[in-house]
Amino acid sequence: MGEKIQMIVPLVEMDGDEMTRVIWQDIKEVLLTPYIDLNTDYYDLELKKRDETDDRITVEAAEATKKYGVAVKCATITPNAQRVEEYNLKQMWKSPNGTIRAILDGTVFRTPIIVKNIKPFIKTWEKPITIARHAYGDVYKGVEMKIKGKGRAEIVFTGQDGHVDREVIHDFAGSGIVMAMHNLDESIESFARSCFNYALGQKQDLWFATKDTISKTYDHNFKDVFQDVYDREYQDKFTAAGIEYFYTLIDDAVARVVRSSGGFIWACKNYDGDVMSDMVATAFGSLAMMTSVLVSPDGCYEYEAAHGTVTRHYYQYLQGEKTSTNPVATLFAWTGALRKRGELDGNPGLVQFAGDLEQAALNTIEEGIMTKDLALLAEGEKKIVNTREFLQEVNVRLGHSFGI
Repeated sequence: MGEKIQMIVPLVEMDGDEMTRVIWQDIKEVLLTPYIDLNTDYYDLELKKRDETDDRITVEAAEATKKYGVAVKCATITPNAQRVEEYNLKQMWKSPNGTIRAILDGTVFRTPIIVKNIKPFIKTWEKPITIARHAYGDVYKGVEMKIKGKGRAEIVFTGQDGHVDREVIHDFAGSGIVMAMHNLDESIESFARSCFNYALGQKQDLWFATKDTISKTYDHNFKDVFQDVYDREYQDKFTAAGIEYFYTLIDDAVARVVRSSGGFIWACKNYDGDVMSDMVATAFGSLAMMTSVLVSPDGCYEYEAAHGTVTRHYYQYLQGEKTSTNPVATLFAWTGALRKRGELDGNPGLVQFAGDLEQAALNTIEEGIMTKDLALLAEGEKKIVNTREFLQEVNVRLGHSFGI
């Protein structure tokens, strides 16, 4: 093999937790460092390190992404009460993904990874469907209250000038619950621009859906902001690109999606996108076969796997057992970031490598060599391998691209 591919600008690397952390190192060792002189600005987002730094390291990683423009992130633990006790944490730290999204003001785009021998559960789907998820506000910034008895719940807004607006939520005759949530026009505009720019880059139609017939102020505001940004900034660009933007009710969108052949981008509010991306991933096959990229309106990109840290397999690994954990989503986070780094830096060798590595992974699965989770879904003859063996099989096929 000749000289390694050089990287001009560092890639921000965010390491993670549990089994995906192990896979992260294996991918670098087997598939990246033999071919690339890997240049990264490294941040360890393992839960213990976040606790040691009072989560400052997550903020620093996000700020580095703003500086360098491209990042790749391993899956991380968002601690609950059980994790606080297990890891002896100072507090229940927030989701690293949520922190990074807020700093980058980004939109998450998730797309299934398609292989020929795993057929979607919805027979009409022929091309991937990308979910664009708004990454700010709604229930994720909700303020909740348990109502303990009879009384009135209100929303009150006190303006800077002292003027007060109020709306009655409900007159409670007994106990219940109440929640207030919010969003920002500025964030919705960023969401819209990220979606329009991504659609132009992919040359795919963009759908946007909310429930504005019921939520006549909150959801309708999303609809109005999207339409205003489109009319002012993107209509001519979409026409020139031969693609379409349209709005529809989310229940109508669901019906259209199921009947469609795929090949478009579906923009959703935060919670809708959370749910629908899991639905689309599962209907195509697996969350472990899903790309995920956070795109900011000013052109920063953060690539990650859409799944969790695979805790059960990690405990098996600690017992010395070999695990058949699917590394494809984590691998495609790396290839997505390397490709984007290469594109931004005018480094065609890096772009070519990313494409060759992705194709080698797909070829491995299509030739019947796969981890246990995919074997349950795939058609034809199958050979089940553990994670390290799968990466080594991918490396054999990648080596063919380099004449090895």
